[in-house]
Amino acid sequence: MKYFISDTHYFHENLLGDNDFAPRLFDSVEKMNQQMIHAWNAVVNEKDTVYHLGDVAMHPQYEKGFPDILEQLVQLKGKIVFIKGNHDSRTFFRYLETHDPKLANSEDKFEFHDVGAIVKFNHHQYYLTHYPMLLGKTLNIRNLHGHIHNYSMPIAEDINVGVDAPERGFLKTPLPFGTPISENLIDEIANYKEAEIKKLK
Repeated sequence: MKYFISDTHYFHENLLGDNDFAPRLFDSVEKMNQQMIHAWNAVVNEKDTVYHLGDVAMHPQYEKGFPDILEQLVQLKGKIVFIKGNHDSRTFFRYLETHDPKLANSEDKFEFHDVGAIVKFNHHQYYLTHYPMLLGKTLNIRNLHGHIHNYSMPIAEDINVGVDAPERGFLKTPLPFGTPISENLIDEIANYKEAEIKKLK
């Protein structure tokens, strides 16, 4: 199973509390971090692949905080494919690559892409990027992205999969904060969003 998530921002204390951009209603980053780990592991198993579309963490100690971030990531089930976000450095990715904990079958747990990746499922091709793309007229192509947190692109083919994305509200069954979105739920979000945008025209 493929899963998608973005903008976890582990350790980012400035996001705590109620705000328009990226509301995180937690008393501490520790509680926020634990909730995201718990939500992830509640749906992902070791054979699944999770595409993380950028902005993994913002540690107050910058590079000195890399071990703390790694400590969170090794608790997460499955293989993780990282797409670089604006708050992810190549130095950080190199650190993770060097300290890859490996999967049970000895394969790498972590994989890295600087710009994006392409996957296919449900009769669609998906461009996986951190920043939303302006695709223009497309046929069976969608863009899964993050970056804009509690905002949404007014384009049906652009789907925000961030932890605080408005698109999560399109799901019939709400997901706990920090839950990666499965490939099975992408069509549900896409169909709802397309219908909502048609109402605006």
